Amino acid sequence: MELEVWLLVAAVVVALVACGLSVVVVRQQRDLRSALDAREAAPAASEPEPPRGPLLAFVANPSKSGTEVIKPALLARCAAEHLREPLWIDTTVEDPGVGQAREAVSRGADVVVAVGGDGTVRAVAEGLVGSDTPMALLPLGTGNLLARNLDISVTDLEDAFDVALHGMDRRIDIGWLQVDDPAEPSAPEGEDVPEDGDQVPLEGTPLDKAAAEPVRHLFLVIAGLGFDAAMVADADANLKDKMGWMAYFVAGVRHLHGKRLQMTITLDDKTPVEARLRSLMIGNCGKLPGGITLIPEAVIDDGIHDVAAIDTRGGLVGWAQLLGEVVMQGFGVSNDLPNKIGRIDHTRAERVRLHVEGGEQVQVDGDVLGRATEIHTWVEPGALVVRAPVPRLDAA
Repeated sequence: MELEVWLLVAAVVVALVACGLSVVVVRQQRDLRSALDAREAAPAASEPEPPRGPLLAFVANPSKSGTEVIKPALLARCAAEHLREPLWIDTTVEDPGVGQAREAVSRGADVVVAVGGDGTVRAVAEGLVGSDTPMALLPLGTGNLLARNLDISVTDLEDAFDVALHGMDRRIDIGWLQVDDPAEPSAPEGEDVPEDGDQVPLEGTPLDKAAAEPVRHLFLVIAGLGFDAAMVADADANLKDKMGWMAYFVAGVRHLHGKRLQMTITLDDKTPVEARLRSLMIGNCGKLPGGITLIPEAVIDDGIHDVAAIDTRGGLVGWAQLLGEVVMQGFGVSNDLPNKIGRIDHTRAERVRLHVEGGEQVQVDGDVLGRATEIHTWVEPGALVVRAPVPRLDAA
């Protein structure tokens, strides 16, 4: 009997141990299942979100004030948006952005962002002409002409970045200007004309009459010959840093009493006409800094350019009347009175050829090309894709 009792006790102990182990195993399985269920329910809490969205390429002018300051912020913003690591390509004196834009496209960029002023924007645009890759803008310049005409903020870079990332793609026209007959450089009164080899033109400027091939220059907003170009050419760089676009008006005061230019103007295939003017401007769009709309009828994607012929007589009185004309036309009011001493006349053309006796300064989007006696321009419709703000639903 004693053996039977011991066997019974042993069986009871084994049974109790087995029950205990079963309970432990059940609890472990339950805890493991709960952990797996929780992980499946909230994967973002334990795994970082993979990069998504477009690949941005920033083509930046390192000489522009503020470029190095905003670079870390832009890269951090891209990381916060879970974008792929962006490309950052600096421009150089030898290449202000054309080659960099093409490099960005070859490396798979979905959007090429021009970081700089109007010169950088022009160069990046030239590198993207004819492609489907959009150009976005982060304006750091003085004029920021294209940004103003596209209603992209020139004071709020956060807003401009939002447009670059979330804006809509829009095809716009571009303009080309070619200097067919460069003029000898002239010096201000009291200064000597530079000797051969001292003249340092902008990249691509055909100042050399012996140049084999004239160079074409892209413009997106306004090209001009006369007073406007002379004003831009004389604007002080230090003053521009301190006063912004107002520096151009300070420079313009020195040319208010300049001579009127004898011009021969040919529009498309029409008969050439003779005119005495202060300036002739060809516009792809018409907004300038300071809230000025120089060419109200200019539309950036209509396949044609608007031409503004500007003239004044009578000294300061004529300039005052001209300024009044420009301000009033911005509000849709025109003055058709005859014999005005300050006037701005408008027409339209796809091609413009201009000859000026003696030569005069030429500019494209605020970049001075030098002096010329003959130029011609033409429009290339829908040649560039830009990233623009999405229209507001409550817009009038």
